[in-house]
Amino acid sequence: MAETKFKGSPIHTAGELPSVGATAPDFTLVKTDLSERKLSSYSGKKILNIFPSVDTPVCARSVRTFHERAEKLPGVTVLNISADLPFAHTRFCASEGISNAEGLSTFRGDFGQKYGVTLVDGPLAGLLARSVLVLDEQNKVLHVELVPEIAQEPDYDAALAKVQ
Repeated sequence: MAETKFKGSPIHTAGELPSVGATAPDFTLVKTDLSERKLSSYSGKKILNIFPSVDTPVCARSVRTFHERAEKLPGVTVLNISADLPFAHTRFCASEGISNAEGLSTFRGDFGQKYGVTLVDGPLAGLLARSVLVLDEQNKVLHVELVPEIAQEPDYDAALAKVQ
């Protein structure tokens, strides 16, 4: 069980994120067209941008920032992962004019448990803790960040440095 904070109060996750050097577990998540997609179906380097809900300002900024900065990096895919329904991801990207972001929903799977990011207490229990993983082409973990305060943005520079 890992600890983060929500507005200064400690909250806990269902486990621990995969460690640097480990192979990330495969998962099945739901795309915006309601089809399912596995981690193993993505090639190249990947940034897993994990967050509670695209309908909050900090989460929305993380999607926009990773989209803007990573689209200039060849062979890098940003996977925006939350418990939001796929419709919320679609609506957000349409309203922001983002056409090639990969929004993925955990609503039909055990991603949060496999990756140890499901919040188990506090007002956001059941959603995902804000975190970032960077994976190489073989899904080896290159970078891990459990953001210490849910209301804080992730360290974009540290994550992007691992895919350049």
